[in-house]
Amino acid sequence: MALPPFQALLDAHGGEVHRFLVATVGRSDADDCYQETWLAALRAYPGLRDDRNLRGWIFTVAHRKAIDHVRSRRRRPISVEEVPERARPSADDGRPELWALVRRLPPKQRSAIALRFLVDASHAQIAEVMDTSEEAARRNVHEGLKRLRTEYRDGPD
Repeated sequence: MALPPFQALLDAHGGEVHRFLVATVGRSDADDCYQETWLAALRAYPGLRDDRNLRGWIFTVAHRKAIDHVRSRRRRPISVEEVPERARPSADDGRPELWALVRRLPPKQRSAIALRFLVDASHAQIAEVMDTSEEAARRNVHEGLKRLRTEYRDGPD
């Protein structure tokens, strides 16, 4: 088996991976996770034995980096002298208030929603990326949407 050049993988899926990470960890942290994703992928790439689903593989790496990032942020206190002003969302963010709610979902629901609606992944592909059953992937999308409908309609707590 001959893997395609790593750059071809990056070119083919870089934009989707970045959008997925923006949705799951937020715009300010997405670049760091994006870099960590591709560095981890580059290290593992020569040892891959199966090239049939490189897209799914790179999203699995990105999903795991997003989870690692969220976990590490929860453990680390953030100290500031002054509370910064809230940045105004830019017009090119689409619906920033909706994606802010997505980032508040539990990690599995957050990843499932981002994969489904930003990357147009099927439930089978979501299951593969998240290392779960297709039914669990479908349930994570369903429960995430249900929660988003409630919170988006009623406003955040």
